[in-house]
Amino acid sequence: LAAEGVPGSDEAARPIRRVAEVEHRSRIVGTQGDGGNELAAVGWLAFELVKIAFNIEVILFHRFTGSIATHRDAIHDVFRFIGRTDAAISVMRLRRAAKTCRPTFTDGKYLEAVQVVHPLIEGCTANTLTLDGTGLLLTGSNMSGKTTFIRTVMLNALLGETLCTCFAERFTAPYMRLHSSIRISDDITEGTSYYLQEVLTVKRLLEDADRPAACLFVLDELFKGTNTTERIAAGKAVLARLNRGPHIVLAATHDIELAELLRGDGYELHHFREEVANGRLVFDYCLHTGPLTTRNAIRILELYDYPPELIAEAYDTQQKLLGKG
Repeated sequence: LAAEGVPGSDEAARPIRRVAEVEHRSRIVGTQGDGGNELAAVGWLAFELVKIAFNIEVILFHRFTGSIATHRDAIHDVFRFIGRTDAAISVMRLRRAAKTCRPTFTDGKYLEAVQVVHPLIEGCTANTLTLDGTGLLLTGSNMSGKTTFIRTVMLNALLGETLCTCFAERFTAPYMRLHSSIRISDDITEGTSYYLQEVLTVKRLLEDADRPAACLFVLDELFKGTNTTERIAAGKAVLARLNRGPHIVLAATHDIELAELLRGDGYELHHFREEVANGRLVFDYCLHTGPLTTRNAIRILELYDYPPELIAEAYDTQQKLLGKG
């Protein structure tokens, strides 16, 4: 690579020459004869006898290992150059294989993702999100794409900070520390329940929120391991706390009550929705402004042929809980 004048290889040329000195000394150590050529075999045997007589190979081996220790930094520089070059080739292939952009890093509490997609979802619906000094509270129906969307934004933030590559038409954000609370499970070996795992995870997020460095917090169904009343109350308090200062919060929830509770805490409300067509749920996977005002959990049970009397009872109970019965 350095011989071909590859861009960026100039700084590697000197370490390569130093490492070449080590490589030259290694050639004589452990050389083997050519068994297919008698004349060469005789020459190799004579050379081996000379090395044995004067202990040449042992002396050269110790000089060889000494050279490795002496040129350790140069060897590390060559490995780093090869690693950076290999990574650059991989990123180049990625950019050629998909529609990507280079992110713009800015100061302040601002995030713009224009026509952003998830790179692992074939035919992913592109969406645009702009947050200027606010966080995102995302509501939506079951299976409508809430979790996938917040993962999409966070994944692109990660790729932007590491590979300077985003799967979007434009991606602008500050350079942030990334934190998430999305997939949590209980731990039998540690004796912790699902809710306790949530508590410990969110506590770490709160501790990082007290530090001056800007963070991106991504949370999905906060405190779903406990009862409705306390889940909403604790969730509101945590989301309000995380959204202070330079941090950006992306939160997805089924609790539409949070939309009203967080209106004064700097959150923009967006949602995903669905419609029923030909007896089945159809999702457009498009981000819509405002809170979701419909529910579909019981409707999904109905579409999958749950007993009619069960569905009727569920709807009746729902009306009573909403104070309409």
